[in-house]
Amino acid sequence: MEHRPTFGATRNVPMPDLRPVVTALLLIVAGRLLAQPANSDCSGAVDLCAQQAIAGDNTGAVNSIPAFCQPGGSAVWYSFTTNSVGGTVSVNVDGIDCPGVAGMDDELSAVILSGDGSCTAPSFQAVSVCAFDPVAFTVTTTQALQPLRQYWVVVSGMRNNGATIAAQCGFNVSVSGPGADIVNVDFDAGPSVSIAAGASTQLNATGGTTYEWSPTSGLSGNTVANPVAQPSETTIYTVTTVIDGCTYVDALTVDVKRLVDPVNTFTPNGDGINDTWTIPGIRDYPQADVSVYDRWGQRVYHSIGYREPFDGAGLPTATYYWHIQVNDIKGKSDPYTGYVTIIR
Repeated sequence: MEHRPTFGATRNVPMPDLRPVVTALLLIVAGRLLAQPANSDCSGAVDLCAQQAIAGDNTGAVNSIPAFCQPGGSAVWYSFTTNSVGGTVSVNVDGIDCPGVAGMDDELSAVILSGDGSCTAPSFQAVSVCAFDPVAFTVTTTQALQPLRQYWVVVSGMRNNGATIAAQCGFNVSVSGPGADIVNVDFDAGPSVSIAAGASTQLNATGGTTYEWSPTSGLSGNTVANPVAQPSETTIYTVTTVIDGCTYVDALTVDVKRLVDPVNTFTPNGDGINDTWTIPGIRDYPQADVSVYDRWGQRVYHSIGYREPFDGAGLPTATYYWHIQVNDIKGKSDPYTGYVTIIR
C-alpha cells in the first residue's frame, strides 16, 4: 500500500546538525583555508635567520597565549638568537596580503619579546613597542639585547577602525640589526686582497661550522676554512656555512693585478713619438726577462732588465709575440704573454 503524506499534519523531523558546515564555511576566507598554523603558539615558533626574509601567514591562528599588541589578534610566533656581540634588533614585516573580507581589518602588528623559554604568559616581557601597518613596518628593540640569547617575535592581526575580525593575512618577516647579524660579525670570509698575476694568497674564513667555497677554480680546496687561492684573473670567492640551522654566505675579492702591462703597438718611424715599445712598470724589475718572437717562433729580441727598449730595427710591419717573466728576489714569476704590432 502506498503511503502518502497527510497535508496539514505535524511531523517531528530532527533538524540536521549544521555546525560542521558553518564551521567549514567560516574557515574559508576569500578562498583561503584557515588551518591552524603550526606556529600559533610559542612552542612552535619558527626560527628567523638574520637578513633572510621568510613567508608567513596568521590565517586561522587561535592562540593559547593572547597576542601582546592586541589580545585575540590571531598571532603567530617566531624566534631568533642574537649574535655573540648583542645589540639592538629590528624586525621587518612587509608584503602584507590580506583578503577582502567584510568586517576584517587589513593591518598586522608585531612586537619583540624576551622570555625564559618556558613559553608561559608571565615569562614574556616586551623589549620593543608594538608597531602596525597595512603595508609594511619595522619594529625595533628599545634596548640592546643580550648576546647569544633567544628572543621571540609575535606577529598578530589588528582589529582597528570598527573591524570585527582581526586581520588574517600573508606577509614576509625578517630580522636584522647589530644584535642579530651574523655575516661579518660571527662569520667572516676574510678581507679582500690584491695579488700579482701568478702569485697566490691564503684565504682565512672564520666562525663557520663547515665551509663551502665557490668557485673552485684556483683554490687548493673548497671545504676548508683557509684554502690557498691562485686565480688567473680577478675572482669573487663566496663561502657558505650553516650556523644554528641557518645558512650564511660571505664573499671576498682576490684582485689579480698585472705587474707589467705593455702597449700593443708602436711606430718606429723616427719622429720621436712612440718609436719604441713601452712597457709600463718594467723598470721596477731590473731582472725581468723580456723576449719578442715573430710569427714563426724565431726570437727577434731578448733583454734582461729592459735597459735597451725594443725598437723593431730591421723588422717589417707585422704582429709579434712577447714573453715576459718578472723576476725579483722572491724568484721567477709566471710568464706574461701577449702581442705587439709594429706599424711603419
